[in-house]
Amino acid sequence: MADVSGQPAVRDSAPVPAMLKDYRRLCVRGEHYPALIPMAGYEVDGVIYRDISRPAWQRLDRFEGRMYTREDEQVEIAPGEIITASVYVLHADYSHCLDDREWDFDLFLRSGKQKFRNAYLGYDEI
Repeated sequence: MADVSGQPAVRDSAPVPAMLKDYRRLCVRGEHYPALIPMAGYEVDGVIYRDISRPAWQRLDRFEGRMYTREDEQVEIAPGEIITASVYVLHADYSHCLDDREWDFDLFLRSGKQKFRNAYLGYDEI
């Protein structure tokens, strides 16, 4: 997150575990990263980063590109505790890029993250 946003991690604002309901996280064909799409009955585990600066949001928006739109959604951070958070959702024009497989975060950490970092040269350009 710090690499992409350009905003250094702040000890007091560690990511908060969260649940996004009625969304599904699928593999993007030929890529190591996922896409979120609205889909009733599914849930996506993730984290919330707080206190994101305006310049960091601008970098994140450029990083995600036209394939994703940033939308405000309701997420659960504790049983019964709902907050509004910005999430990047796949733009409908790119739905043909999706695989029907769930994206696996643990697999990404084991093998996909380093491959993605090696292939992506644009952190300094965004």
